[in-house]
Amino acid sequence: MVSDNTVDTAKSEYDVELTVTLTEAPGAEERTFHLRSAGGVLSSDPTSMDSNLPDAPAALAAVEQFGEEIFFPEPRPDRICTQQYGGPQVAVVKGWFRGRKVHSHFSRTDGCEIARWKAVAALLGNTGGSSGAV
Repeated sequence: MVSDNTVDTAKSEYDVELTVTLTEAPGAEERTFHLRSAGGVLSSDPTSMDSNLPDAPAALAAVEQFGEEIFFPEPRPDRICTQQYGGPQVAVVKGWFRGRKVHSHFSRTDGCEIARWKAVAALLGNTGGSSGAV
């Protein structure tokens, strides 16, 4: 899990402006999704590049609910994660969330990472390991 919340002078015109790069398996073709909203409102055109996720309203709801915790987690030395493997899926989320720069890595390598993935599955495209659907 990598999170980079360094200060950047560039600003976004959106409250949420995220680009998700999803790889379902090693060597698989990457898929790219975008989520953008201003004032909690998504683009009215579902085919626009502003928000091209399969369920953009659910993705925005998940990001609004879990964003701070998911994108900028506080280190917790008492955190215990089950040693289980949830699949080869990897997602990298970059962009802006409420004025903070986001660069976050999602995988399914243990119980804690699987929980993070499930919390924002709609943002990660609801594909493959994110929802159980293929």
